[in-house]
Amino acid sequence: HVQLVESGGGSVQTGGSLRLSCTCSGSTCSGICMAWFRQAPGKEREGVAAIGSDGSTKSYSDSSKDRFTISKDSAANKMYLQIASLKPEDTAVYYCAASPPTLLGTRAYCTGGYSRQHKYNFWGQGTQVTVS
Repeated sequence: HVQLVESGGGSVQTGGSLRLSCTCSGSTCSGICMAWFRQAPGKEREGVAAIGSDGSTKSYSDSSKDRFTISKDSAANKMYLQIASLKPEDTAVYYCAASPPTLLGTRAYCTGGYSRQHKYNFWGQGTQVTVS
């Protein structure tokens, strides 16, 4: 079982920056696939970025690739999302998601990416980011 807790959200001015954190606790946090999603008011939840089980593979949505940086501290079971040059359209609840990798032989693959929400088994409660 895995629990995810996001932190670091808040109210910031346009042009500011934030670093969101996601702390994973549980027996299977090591080597887990993780991703960030967000849901703006009145909109569907969308993918932002994803990171592979060992932290070396990263992917970003078109809307996030220029200003967002995803990273992982596997030793601390934490994932981060650094957001620079914040815009009002970044206002949303940001969610952390995780799933165990798919094992093929001796290799582990993260198949969710930032676009396949249904691939993620575990979700945090979200952290609000408001940009004005």
